[in-house]
Amino acid sequence: MKNNKKIQRKIILASASPRRKELLEKTGLKFRVVKSHYKEEINRRLSPRRLAISLSLGKAKAVAKKYKDAIIIAADTFIVFKGKILGKPETAAKAKEMLRKMSGESHSVITGFTIIDTQKNKVSSQSVETKVYFKKLKHGEIDFYVKSKEPLDKAGAYAIQGLGPMLIKKIEGDYFNVVGLPIASLAQDLKKFGINVL
Repeated sequence: MKNNKKIQRKIILASASPRRKELLEKTGLKFRVVKSHYKEEINRRLSPRRLAISLSLGKAKAVAKKYKDAIIIAADTFIVFKGKILGKPETAAKAKEMLRKMSGESHSVITGFTIIDTQKNKVSSQSVETKVYFKKLKHGEIDFYVKSKEPLDKAGAYAIQGLGPMLIKKIEGDYFNVVGLPIASLAQDLKKFGINVL
């Protein structure tokens, strides 16, 4: 009977992001994806890091209501440039404008993540920040990248896991955080819940 304690708890990833799913799969954990229908409210009074935590907590709680005995993982990632949160450009013109402003500058990618154990009502949240430095971009490079349509549905108008690396001079911090889930920090936090990735 002692071996039953080693059976992995039910783990739920409260995110429909294919990138987060791919990153969590790298840990070897078995999990289900359940989209959180939490309505995000941007509280401008919070610092970016507190806001990222608040949004991830909201997502996690929305899914946690459905499960009595599960580990819920939720995350929220956004880009902060010169103190402002950058959303998705949606149009080619807005993407070009965003990339021109960020050219030769640095910005922060912030992910807040929350883990909830619904059986013990235990909650842990934290945020991770990675600094990204763009090289000085030529108009032709921006035009070429925007024509790929990759930037249109990406916060900050780029995807580091796609063609985005051609824009980047260097990064300081966790690369996977820029993709959408800081795996090393998450794995460390999961230990508090009795889940060992390594």
